[in-house]
Amino acid sequence: MQKAIDSHFHIWRQKDQPWLAGPMVPRIFGPYEAIRRDYPIEEFLADQQGSGVEKAVYVQTNWAKEDFENEVALLSDTAKASGWPHAIVGYADMTVDDVRPQIDRLVKYPLLRGVRMQLHWHETPAFRFARSADQVIDPAVKKNVARLKDYGLSFDLQLFPAQMKDGLELVGENRETNFVLTHTGMLTDLAEPVVEEWKAGLRTLAQAPNLYAKLSGLGTFVHRNDPDVIGAVVDNAIDILGSDHLMFGSNFPIEKLWTTHAELIAAHRKAVSKHGAKAEADIFWNTAERVYRPA
Repeated sequence: MQKAIDSHFHIWRQKDQPWLAGPMVPRIFGPYEAIRRDYPIEEFLADQQGSGVEKAVYVQTNWAKEDFENEVALLSDTAKASGWPHAIVGYADMTVDDVRPQIDRLVKYPLLRGVRMQLHWHETPAFRFARSADQVIDPAVKKNVARLKDYGLSFDLQLFPAQMKDGLELVGENRETNFVLTHTGMLTDLAEPVVEEWKAGLRTLAQAPNLYAKLSGLGTFVHRNDPDVIGAVVDNAIDILGSDHLMFGSNFPIEKLWTTHAELIAAHRKAVSKHGAKAEADIFWNTAERVYRPA
């Protein structure tokens, strides 16, 4: 079994997740009753057993904003106790006047490698997270993202295709910072106009050499482990961005709503395999190792 780094997974405690503990809130991945509970590291390790995953990167899961440090602290304690995860992407509010006090609190945790604040906006209300489509180039966001280079941190960038022109402005102004495009740019379906807009968006972002992308969350909008969707994303992303700018991520336990970890990674391995050994090594190990530097 080829070794792999899972560059995008979550664990959580229900009591710390406002969207899990409160009233049901519509999410882009559909009904989520099955994961409206604790998802501890022990369950993730059982889920991915036999998948060839040797390291994993935890990505923030929208705790209450004031608990941003508690989230990273919990994951750090989890890593000390279990050996997993091997890198952490935390949360910082990039809309404040100066994000540095938040970052200063996070960088004392040795596994911190980057931060994410979700900036995706869509004309479909249920798909929105940001307050506006152009929040990615809000002056405060730009000022704070520019500060990440001083800490050696990456920024996980979550955008829809219509936002990618603005995304290039942000990425292009911060060439010393690695940006990681979440879910390879959020392709919502395989209708030709939708795919063409998404491809155009990737080509726009591909102008920045510090832009990487995760092959993660590809079942988000279709709510299944779909080889056609995975194949289309893999083929076009390799063509546009190159395999050395791509990495695999499971987005577990979200994708657990409709598939197993073994079935998910098998579908990705099959889609990548026709592109050769270099692409396989890049996507399942080399890119994530280079960008996130897992311990």
